[in-house]
Amino acid sequence: MPNAKPGEVWQVDLGMAAKSRPCLVLTPPPGANELAVFTVVAHPTAIRGNRWKMAMRKHFLSPEGAFDVQRMATVESVRLERKLGELTAAELDSVLDRLAERLGI
Repeated sequence: MPNAKPGEVWQVDLGMAAKSRPCLVLTPPPGANELAVFTVVAHPTAIRGNRWKMAMRKHFLSPEGAFDVQRMATVESVRLERKLGELTAAELDSVLDRLAERLGI
């Protein structure tokens, strides 16, 4: 199982329609008695300019893309293909703040 951590960006197989794309890991690795899943936010390259998309300039991300907090998913650990890089604590906090706003919490 991948040893992904919150704030890391992994290439993730999101299924046939969604393709494989960079995703921000939101949850810690599962415990021994938990399902082997991670919750992630996708980084598509199509930016349509709404408040739920967050562009971040990182050398491992496409400059045309943005994290889309409307595209949160929980995926099996086997779908995490490889680590691309990681966000700073401040960058992760900004995504989590926007996600909390989206969820109304």
